[in-house]
Amino acid sequence: MKQAIRALGWAINILWIILILFAATVVYSAFQIRAWLDPPYTNALGNTLIVSLPFHFTNSGLYDISNLAFGTLIQDSNGVTMSNSTTVEPFIPKGVQADLVHNVSFSLTDMMSQGFSNLLFNDTQLDIDLSVRFVYARVLPLEISTNMTMPWGAPLYNLALGSFTVNPYNATHFRVTLPISFENHSFFGFSGNIRLELVDNGNRLLGSGNANLVGVSPQAPYSSVLDVLVSNPINIRTARLFFDTSAFSYGPVVIPLV
Repeated sequence: MKQAIRALGWAINILWIILILFAATVVYSAFQIRAWLDPPYTNALGNTLIVSLPFHFTNSGLYDISNLAFGTLIQDSNGVTMSNSTTVEPFIPKGVQADLVHNVSFSLTDMMSQGFSNLLFNDTQLDIDLSVRFVYARVLPLEISTNMTMPWGAPLYNLALGSFTVNPYNATHFRVTLPISFENHSFFGFSGNIRLELVDNGNRLLGSGNANLVGVSPQAPYSSVLDVLVSNPINIRTARLFFDTSAFSYGPVVIPLV
C-alpha cells in the first residue's frame, strides 16, 4: 500500500511539473506572437464606402492559434456607433504569419438616414477601437485591444450659394441664376444631379430646376450655377437643395437667400 501511495505521489508531482512546464512554455510562446497594422486605405463602390485595415499576425511560438477574431468598432466624434464588425481566422499554425485584411463597409445613403448627415458637410475624425481575441495552445484565451483615429473628409464641405441674379426669360417668367460651390474633401469622386427649389416666406414653391454634377473629383473644389424659372422673383426667400449622386442621396438642404 505504501508503495502504491508513493507511486501516486510521484505521479502527481510529475503531473504538476508537466503542467508548470506547459504553462511556462505557453506564457513564453505567447510573448513571441507579433501583431501589427498597416495604414488603413479606403475606396468606394457605388454608394458603399469600404475601409480596409490590413493586419499581420506572426505566430512565432510553440503552439497553434485558433479562433482568431479581429474586431472594429467605429464611432463618430460624438461617440455614436457607425459600424461594428469582425473578421475571423479559424486557425494559424505555429511558425506561420497570417496576412489578413479586415473590411468595414457602410452605405452613405444609410448613414444619412441614420442621422450622420453632418458627415456630408463637416470634416472630422472617426474613432476606431480595435480588438484581437484568440485561443492559444487550445486552452488559453487571450485578448489585445487598442484604438486609433481616421480622418474623415466631407464631400460637401463649405457648401454655399452665392447671390442670385434675375433676368427676363419671356413675357411671364424670369430666369433666376444662383452660383453654387463646395469642396469635396472626401477620398471618393461622385457625379449625379442637384435639384434646386425656390420658395417664398410661406414655404410655397415658386419654381425648381436641375443641374448635373459631373466629375466631382476627390480633394477638389467644385463650382457651377443653377437656373430656375419663376414668375415673381420678388417673393424669393429660401433655397432648398436635393442631392442625388452616385455616392449618396440627401435633401433638402435649406439655405436662406435674403
